[in-house]
This record gives sequence, C-alpha cells and structure tokens, in this order.
Amino acid sequence: MKPTPSHDPAKEARRRPFLPADLIKKEPVLTVSAVCALISMLFVPPSAAYIDYIDFRVLALLFCLMAVVAGLQRHGLFPWLAAKLLTGSMHRRKLFALLILLPFFASMLVTNDVALITFVPFAVLILNLTGETRYMIFVIVMQTVAANLGSMATPVGNPQNLYLYSAFGLTAGEFFGTVLPFAALALPLLMLGVLFCRQGDLTVSLPENTGVDRIEPVAVYTVLFAVCLLSVFRVLHYAVLLGIVCTAVFIEDRALYRTMDYGLLLTFVCFFIFAGNLGAMESVRIFLQKMLANRPLLTSALASQIISNVPAAVLLSGFTDNWRALLLGTDLGGLGTPIASLASLISFRLYMKTEGAGSGRYLGFFTLVNAAGLILFLALAQLTF
Repeated sequence: MKPTPSHDPAKEARRRPFLPADLIKKEPVLTVSAVCALISMLFVPPSAAYIDYIDFRVLALLFCLMAVVAGLQRHGLFPWLAAKLLTGSMHRRKLFALLILLPFFASMLVTNDVALITFVPFAVLILNLTGETRYMIFVIVMQTVAANLGSMATPVGNPQNLYLYSAFGLTAGEFFGTVLPFAALALPLLMLGVLFCRQGDLTVSLPENTGVDRIEPVAVYTVLFAVCLLSVFRVLHYAVLLGIVCTAVFIEDRALYRTMDYGLLLTFVCFFIFAGNLGAMESVRIFLQKMLANRPLLTSALASQIISNVPAAVLLSGFTDNWRALLLGTDLGGLGTPIASLASLISFRLYMKTEGAGSGRYLGFFTLVNAAGLILFLALAQLTF
C-alpha cells in the first residue's frame, strides 16, 4: 500500500506560484511606487536623463545602514539591552514607560521600523509573562507613536530624514535645530500617557537565552555604524563607506545579504523616477509648486497620510526649497493614518498575530491617539513659520 504523503504547509507554500496579489500584500508601497513610475513613463519616455533622477548617495547610505542594523539585530543586541533594563520587580507604570521609551530612543539610531520589529514582539512577550495583556493595545500603539516621533530626531532615524538631509545638503545645526524641539516635546507627552495606567507591582523574568550570541560581530557592526555616521555627516565619501561595509559583511556574515530589505531601495528608485518625470511635466510642476508655496507644512503632512511619509518626501522635494516645512511635515505626518508611516503598519501586523487580537479596537485607539498627536504637533509647527 502506497504511503500517504505528509502535509507540509511550508513546502506547499514554496511550490505555490508567486502571484501579483502576493507582491501587493508583501510590498504595498513598492507596488504603488512601481505603478506610479510606469505610468509617468507614458508621459516622459525613458532617456539618459533618468540617471540624474536617482540619488545614489542616499541609496548607498540606506544600504549600508540596513546592513549594519541587520547585523546588530541578527546577533541579539537589542533584546539583550531590553532584558537588562526590564528584568526584575518594578511598578507597572515604570515597566510600560520603559517599553515605550525603548523604541523612542532606539529609533533614533536604527530607524523606526527596525525599532518596532524588535521591541513590539518583546513587549508582547513581557505582557504575556506578567499577565498584563489587557494593556496590549495601549502599549503597542504608544510604542508606535514613540518610534515615529523618536526617529525624527536624527538623520538616520528614518529614510525620509536621510533623504532630505542629503538632498538639501543640510548641516547638522540646521537639521537638529529644526527637529529636536519637537522630539523633546514628544517625550513628556508620551510619559503623560503612562499615567492613565493603574499603579501596581510586577515581576519580569525573561528566558535565559535572551542575549547577545557572540560579542565579536556585535563589536564589528558597532564600529561600522560609527563609520556610517561619518558618511552621513559628509566626513567620509559614501562610495568609500559602501566598499567598507560590503567587504566587512562579506567577510563577517555574507548570508546577511539575503535578509535585507531591498524592497525599500527599489521603492526609492521608483519614486525618484516618478518625481523626476512629474518635474518634467510643466502643468504638474506648477500645481505642486503652488501648493507647496502656500501651505508647505500642511501639504507634506497630508500627502504623507495618503502615500506614506517616505514617498511624500521624495516626491515633494523637487518642487520646493522650503526643506524645513518638508522635513517637519513628513516627520510629523508619520502620525495619523496607519499608512502614513510604514512603521505603523509593521506594529499593526505584529499586534494582529497576538491571541485575541481585535483590529477594530486597535485601529480605534490608534486613530484617536495619532489624530490628537498630529493636530497638536502641526499646530505647534505652524507657529514656527
């Protein structure tokens, strides 16, 4: 008698053909950017001018930062740091404050999406271990807001900051003078939200395997991150940085190349083409320039709600010299709708994997907190113009 083959969902998934719907689900922003680029090509046929659209410095810096952060993440640095801070007995409010502060400060160095990929699952683990799952939505939403606001504080905190810092040739003084007051204001407001949680004592005991697996690669990637910062601040040429990082990763862990988010790089390329082609269309160029001349802050924030803040920064940067309004508009515009920042979608997906997850309750609280934050910060930002 012939044996019945065992059911293997993973093997069946590999055999199933990759459909367009799969790409849309996995890379929605990349799909939209590719469609926009292709449509724009109907009006501005491909030519050698397309090369001038692409900012190779930004792509190189993004690639290097993604590689370094992926290396640090792969060897368990961030969970180890979190475990050191959170293990033991503490008040409930202190625990929640630390869970929210971790992505706030981490996002300044490793981007908001990486901070949430790292610390949202960590928060879920701790809330389950301590029996505090009733606060799951509160903690994850506040972590998301914290990551989006914390990431605005540095050029490497999110992709649009890195792009705008490079595209407008900003100095460190110009950049930090614009964003730090808003990041500093965000910190006490986030902590104010923790006061709505009840008092109480908790004990956190994490698994013994939570930690750094090997010290040597962590040291290598930490040094590489410092080298990346030298290039961000234009001390080191980006081509030299690219050579250093590619060589180091190849020697240290070449398998890392398979884990990186190449979709983000392709998204930038597509929007570089789309924005460049729009700039070549006189009627579109005049319309966008007029919108940005009248309401630059509001226009960039509203555009972020529709197409996400990274594409909004790339698209609108070619039609205004008001980098300050564009920087603040796209950074603060990360608040609002779930698609305003890709990081918000990441935390929502992670939440939906938890037991008893309810999308309606999550999106309701998410919208309330983000709308209030967006209105408050935009009103304050408007006073600076």
